[in-house]
Amino acid sequence: MDHSFRIMKGLYLLFLLSLSGVVCVSIRYSLPEEKKSGSLVANVLKDLKLGPGELSARRAQLVSKSNKQYFQLDTHSGNLFVNDKIDREALCGQTDPCLLLSKIALDKPLEIVSIELKIEDVNDNSPKFSKTEFNLEIPENVPTNTRFPLESAQDADLGENSIQNYTLSPNGNFRLDVQSDEFGSKYVDLVLEKSLDREEKAQFGLTLTAVDGGVPQRTGKVQITIKVLDNNDNFPQFIQSEYKVKLKENCPRGTVVSKVEAKDLDFGSNAQISYSFHRVPEKISSLFHLHESTGEITVLGPIDYEKETSYNMNIKATDGGGLSGHCKILVEIEDENDNAPEISVISISSTVQEDSHLDTVVALFSVTDQDSGENSRTSCSIDTNLPFVLKATGSNNYQLVIQSPLDREKVPEYNITITATDRGSPRLTTKRTITVLISDINDNSPVFEKSKYEMQVWENNIPGLLMGSVRAVDLDVEQNAKVTYSLVTGNASGAPAASYVSINSETGNLYVLRSLDYEQIKEFQVRVRASDGASPPLSSEAVVRVVILDENDNAPFFLYPLQNSTSPFNELVPKTVEAGYLVAKVVAVDGDSGQNSWLSYELLKATDPGLFSIGAQNGEVKTRRPLTERDTNKQRLIILVRDNGHPPQSSTATLNILPVDGFSDPYLNIASVSHEASEEDGSLTMYLVICLAAVSFVFLVCIIVFVVIRMYKKESSFITALPQFPPALPEIPETGVDSQSGSLSRTYQYDVCLTGGSLSSDFRFLRPLIPVFSMGDPSFSENHRFSSVSQETPEQVEGGKPREHVSD
Repeated sequence: MDHSFRIMKGLYLLFLLSLSGVVCVSIRYSLPEEKKSGSLVANVLKDLKLGPGELSARRAQLVSKSNKQYFQLDTHSGNLFVNDKIDREALCGQTDPCLLLSKIALDKPLEIVSIELKIEDVNDNSPKFSKTEFNLEIPENVPTNTRFPLESAQDADLGENSIQNYTLSPNGNFRLDVQSDEFGSKYVDLVLEKSLDREEKAQFGLTLTAVDGGVPQRTGKVQITIKVLDNNDNFPQFIQSEYKVKLKENCPRGTVVSKVEAKDLDFGSNAQISYSFHRVPEKISSLFHLHESTGEITVLGPIDYEKETSYNMNIKATDGGGLSGHCKILVEIEDENDNAPEISVISISSTVQEDSHLDTVVALFSVTDQDSGENSRTSCSIDTNLPFVLKATGSNNYQLVIQSPLDREKVPEYNITITATDRGSPRLTTKRTITVLISDINDNSPVFEKSKYEMQVWENNIPGLLMGSVRAVDLDVEQNAKVTYSLVTGNASGAPAASYVSINSETGNLYVLRSLDYEQIKEFQVRVRASDGASPPLSSEAVVRVVILDENDNAPFFLYPLQNSTSPFNELVPKTVEAGYLVAKVVAVDGDSGQNSWLSYELLKATDPGLFSIGAQNGEVKTRRPLTERDTNKQRLIILVRDNGHPPQSSTATLNILPVDGFSDPYLNIASVSHEASEEDGSLTMYLVICLAAVSFVFLVCIIVFVVIRMYKKESSFITALPQFPPALPEIPETGVDSQSGSLSRTYQYDVCLTGGSLSSDFRFLRPLIPVFSMGDPSFSENHRFSSVSQETPEQVEGGKPREHVSD
């Protein structure tokens, strides 16, 4: 409660201080005390000349000086209501006027409205005496008109509601004399009008009534018992009529304040003096103790300079005969540094945007100290490693402003400790921590975990298959950090990227939209964009490389011998060959890649299994032994080629080998005859060139017509027989055999050897339909050529020149 009171009081003191750039307005109201909670005080809109709802729009706040919030402000209607029942006497005591000071703080622009509420007194307290009975002892020889001061009644009310008069019950010896001092307080004396005679009447019983002036009128009564004594003609006399004492606050209980002394010239019981407080408020008797016999005044309760700076006490000395004397004591309280500074926050922006300008005001507060003098002077500071600084705007008023740029991604909030220190001895310090949150702006683009992603997918995949996911992180928060993913418009391998893949905008999962074929596309790239949810959004991009993994979905395809379902493929072999003679080289390709395209050859079936062999890696068909007369004139070989995939695929081809006589003679004579041909006349050479050009042209036309017809008739059957036929033949080194597929070079030449004697009928040509390949076996000489001729039976060969024919 004490801490809250200090804070509220500090707020109040702050509003009383002048602030640079702040408009101050003051309005006054009056209100009777004891009003019920919820009673209407006034409507501030009329006095402030504001429109409806303007208080709410300007974030009006009602700040009270006291530790209680006696009033509440309805910011919508502008009505000021009583929040808590007000007791003027408890709030102000005898202070008049009794004022409650409040402030209304308005924003945009900053405006301070001072509200002064005067609490008017009502007659709710009756006069009250400190005792229910007063006892007086009066000597009988007291002369008439002697005055006997009586203790006044106390009335907590003020003005007309306080005590206005005193009355005394009817009697024949005493009357009342009511007087007022310079402060307006009424004092009453009992005046002896008629001499006393103890023998006639030894005791009097009177009733003293105090009457106030309120409506309705209230009274307080006390009984006065007067005992008539024998003669006591000397009054006690104090040595000093007035004492002045200085006392430090917070002194411990029992500390001696002062000691008074009075003397009485009488003797015996008439000279015995007792001391007592006279006409003092109740708070005096609760703070100080007066020893009845010694006159020593000691501290009884807490002495607080901030509550009272001085105390005025009246001391009465009474002798044994009932006579009394009076003196005054003025106790001046000296201040001690017993109050730490108080930090009162007037306005604070609990949330600050990270792009706020420098010198932006974050908080407005004041520092006060309830001590006085040097003890009340304060200084204020904050930590130095913060992007904030304090600026003094007036007496003990400060602004917390931004001094360096803010970055929410580095520090999202600051706990700022404000330290206030006074200059007393010892110095007292107060710390208060305020929290400032840094609000986010969209100053960070989404960042991908990788700048380039690589994902793999098997060919022949199921459409809609999840390939992988991308992820981007945005350092902002809330909507600014909500990342959505999309594909960047563009082409991937000649087709729109959106036709290959799709992306989940929330998770970043990438899905392949269609079944892929490794033989058509081996990889492609798409660009993915990550955008945040701000307006306008920030974005970044990443490249996703999709690699298609090959499956063994293509069977090997024979390039030589070509299995085109027309005429069988025949090879002519001299009957005189020895073991190891190269009959032919089987060439096959596989549309797959890697180990799926590694081919191996084997002889699946043969007319004579012991006659021929085939190289497992290079496909070379060689003789295993010399030919004999017992060997058949037609050898049929079924060759199997198998790839290295899992599971492996294979194809078979049929090769017919025809052993013939005299095959090698004309071929071997070519080398010698060609030298002689160079010596022939120019006309023979020219005819040979013309003949060669004409035959080549006719042959080329025939081949083109044949290809067109075959493509038209066999298109469907060709696709069925050769699924996944590669779009292009693998590149094969021109100088020899491909190390993986075993295929031949594209520059392989086939020579047609005619057995006629004329050199003009000997010519060489390139096979145009299917690319033919040179034999990669180094055992062959450059002059060795394969001959492709039409199938002729031995009977047709015997006795005549074979018919010239080029096989398909």
